[in-house]
Amino acid sequence: MRRRMKKIDEDALAEAYNRALSLEKSGDFDAAAKAYAEVLALDPEDHGGAAVRLASMGRGDTPEKAPDAYVATLFDQHAEVFEDVLVEQLGYCVPLLVRQRFQDLKMGPFQRVLDLGCGTGLTGGALRDMADDITGVDLSENMVEVAHEKDLYETLYVAEAVDFLDDNDDEPFDLITATDVLPYLGALEPLFFGAAENLVAGGHFIFSSETLPADSFAGRPFMVGPHQRFAHAPDYVRQRLDETGFDLVEITDITVRMEEGEPIAGHLVLAKYRG
Repeated sequence: MRRRMKKIDEDALAEAYNRALSLEKSGDFDAAAKAYAEVLALDPEDHGGAAVRLASMGRGDTPEKAPDAYVATLFDQHAEVFEDVLVEQLGYCVPLLVRQRFQDLKMGPFQRVLDLGCGTGLTGGALRDMADDITGVDLSENMVEVAHEKDLYETLYVAEAVDFLDDNDDEPFDLITATDVLPYLGALEPLFFGAAENLVAGGHFIFSSETLPADSFAGRPFMVGPHQRFAHAPDYVRQRLDETGFDLVEITDITVRMEEGEPIAGHLVLAKYRG
């Protein structure tokens, strides 16, 4: 079936997006919401993340995930400076926390590791000496190119995490990592089911998530927080893990990163697949 691709009017899109952004920053959320609706009409694939910005303002429905086009664009743009900004400026150290937990729990070495959302290879680097074979997957082609130059992975793929898990027919893994993936996903069933289908019985799944105070969720399982990333209620994470075949090994409170000088609260979650 042939599909005609609608050409985006870049000038009109930039004008609408900048107008929406300035209205949002001025606090006029109703006007900003109308402007973001214009943005989505011009760019249905949502390269600028209008849907998550609407949700973070409390306007419109919370999407099931951040749009693929938005995530790929965001990380493609920042690939060259990603590590400097994330590690040096924002204090991101989740890959080292993962390594530390494995050492404390005397886990490893691992035979086959799948690093979802591998980015520039921070988690691959942290676990390289604890793994025989590491496969990396990321939606951003530019990030994968940076990871490739480091020679940390046996195999690298440019793909969305859940799509990769659905399509993969290679041998199962004994460890799947997903550091800084959940902030771009709302509903967790597709990721957790996909991880289960790609793990050996007794294999481990470790991931980080961002969270907010319980009253912020107001009973919701997940929401888009003030920085346009998804936050997950810990009870929702526990429930979905159990329903998709995992036993929770531990859930640890962590600071995921800094944002505007404030620590972002989150969890490091280790689960074991029942098989």
